[in-house]
Amino acid sequence: MSRTKDLQKNLFGGTTSNARQFGMISTLVAIVALFQIWTGGLTLTSGNLIAVVSQYSYILILAIGMLMVIVAGHIDLSVGSVAAFTGIVVAKAMQEYSLPWPLGIVLGLLVGVAIGAWQGFWVAYIGVPAFIVTLAGMLLFRGGNQYIGNADTVPVPEGFREIGAGFLPEAGPDTGYNNLTLLLGAVACAGVVWREWRARRTRHEMNVDLAPVWITAVRLAVMTGVIVFATLRFAGGRIGTSLPVSGIILIALVLAYSSYTRNTIGGRHIYAVGGNARAAELSGVKLRRVNFLVMLNMSVLAALAGMIFVARSAASGPQDGLSWELDAIAAVFIGGAAVSGGLGTVSGSIVGGLVMALLNNGLQLEGVGSDMVQIIKGLVLLLAVAFDVYNKRQGRFSVIGRLMRPFRRDEPRAPAEPSAPASDAGKAPVAG
Repeated sequence: MSRTKDLQKNLFGGTTSNARQFGMISTLVAIVALFQIWTGGLTLTSGNLIAVVSQYSYILILAIGMLMVIVAGHIDLSVGSVAAFTGIVVAKAMQEYSLPWPLGIVLGLLVGVAIGAWQGFWVAYIGVPAFIVTLAGMLLFRGGNQYIGNADTVPVPEGFREIGAGFLPEAGPDTGYNNLTLLLGAVACAGVVWREWRARRTRHEMNVDLAPVWITAVRLAVMTGVIVFATLRFAGGRIGTSLPVSGIILIALVLAYSSYTRNTIGGRHIYAVGGNARAAELSGVKLRRVNFLVMLNMSVLAALAGMIFVARSAASGPQDGLSWELDAIAAVFIGGAAVSGGLGTVSGSIVGGLVMALLNNGLQLEGVGSDMVQIIKGLVLLLAVAFDVYNKRQGRFSVIGRLMRPFRRDEPRAPAEPSAPASDAGKAPVAG
């Protein structure tokens, strides 16, 4: 096999744990490069990257929860309203009852648990489709937000704002960079190298074919290069800014949910339910529990996203959360999730969300109006997926098809039945 084919197989179409992530990151890099040229170098400036993470972290958090809902075969239309309702409840509690902001965060998470349990009960135990339950929830909690807040803006205290508008603090000697961000980047690089080494060692112990060493070196060079570049960008912002606290929360959630969906029984049950609910139930999967938990989890993450947005905005208002569910759903599908459920990854959804965020950001940098931004985003989403589907049908390279290959179930072809002689038509099969 030539080096080019070997590289394509192991980096894009292989079965290693990093193949899918690398392919999606490559697609994102191409989009970033396009806007970097179009905006005259503004896209990758420290200030712009910090702003993108700060502005869109709550949408990416929603995408994590929405992925699990969609993988399980459902949809949640209420996440924006749940986020807005949680935000106004927490803001009111801190303003009128002098609730300390740490307890305000706990209260918000408990509100998310209560809402998730309510919606999960109807979906899992009553059998009402999630589309209907969450559509009702969208109306219910949007009205609740306006009723509790009297359609007014409610400010939040300074300490609470740190989770949405705060940054890693300055520490250590003056290096010209934020030292804590540099340290976090170094830890990330070490983690990538350790994970790759561990994966190779495990495959060697299992007598599984290993990718060539030079392939591993290329993959590590690309991944660590991206991490180092991003670290220097975030650490080199203007004084007082660095990696946003909301970005740290997002990174922690990505790591936790990626591990959960890949390495735990509960995560595998979600994929089993989305792939074939009846077969999963017959195999011992507790279908109702899985459906209940994915709806519960979605509302908790929506509550967290709502608090981060309110903290960044310094106040809760009646227009919070509008159309957030559409952005989260788009991120999940761009990231490779299947409409019918059973397929998708956390990292893919994050990359899908970044694609939408950078598309929106790049158009704004060019001064495109909000009306045209919506039109362009819709057309790009539709044309990108349509082009990929067309290539897949023509047998050409397909980004989505390539990314989904490791997830596909084997579908054996039905053998062609030779025409039997007329004299054998009435014979019974011979048992043997």
